[in-house]
Amino acid sequence: MRAGFRMILEAAGIEVVGEAATGAEAVAAASALHPDVVCMDVQMPDLDGIEATRRIVADPSVAAAVVIVTTFDRDDYLFEALSAGASGFLLKNAGPEELVSAVRVAAAGEALLAPEVTRRVIARFAAPGLQNSFDSGPSTPGQPGSGPAAADLEEFRSSGADHPDQVRRRAHAAPPAQPSRTDPRGAPDLTEREMEVLRLVAQAMSNAEIAARLYIGEATVKTHVSNVLQKLGVRDRVAAVVYAHSHGLA
Repeated sequence: MRAGFRMILEAAGIEVVGEAATGAEAVAAASALHPDVVCMDVQMPDLDGIEATRRIVADPSVAAAVVIVTTFDRDDYLFEALSAGASGFLLKNAGPEELVSAVRVAAAGEALLAPEVTRRVIARFAAPGLQNSFDSGPSTPGQPGSGPAAADLEEFRSSGADHPDQVRRRAHAAPPAQPSRTDPRGAPDLTEREMEVLRLVAQAMSNAEIAARLYIGEATVKTHVSNVLQKLGVRDRVAAVVYAHSHGLA
């Protein structure tokens, strides 16, 4: 599988700087090779991909975006991966062009979230009575989906909520409220334009789509997105989507 991925990526002009057969090797390789993107499996020897992702994201010397590439379209894997800090979630049966696009999107600092994945995450945050947080303790090695996020998932399933699609990492939520610049539960420091951009990001729009909607340049959109992430204190736009929906801003 790794050999196939390497051929696909190299044929598209993407440099593959290393490979790893286990989660522990992946953590060590990310630290040593400083890639822009890590394509991470979930089920691996020594250390599962969820915990490996958590360790890579927590390493201040590594700035790589992690994209989970797995055979299993399971909610527990999805939520644990996003909780661990993954920037995207892709199935191994995706076409070659999707793999290439996923790496490029992640390298550009954008979210790789299919619409169906987005709906599932938003549904989880909208389910009544749920603790709206992606914070999670470490999974048992080799057993992804065994941490607190998985327990929340069981509560989510039992709530009867629909499984409507997309998003990523830590976001602490308060009861939904109309946003205001002075409401600490909202986004107190965002300008009106930044709030507009956040709402469009929460609709899974790309920078180009946001630029077209607001009649501004794509570079300007990137600046606004960067400012939004910094002000909200989140790592990437996946986390911004979670924040927006869990705080009633979208």
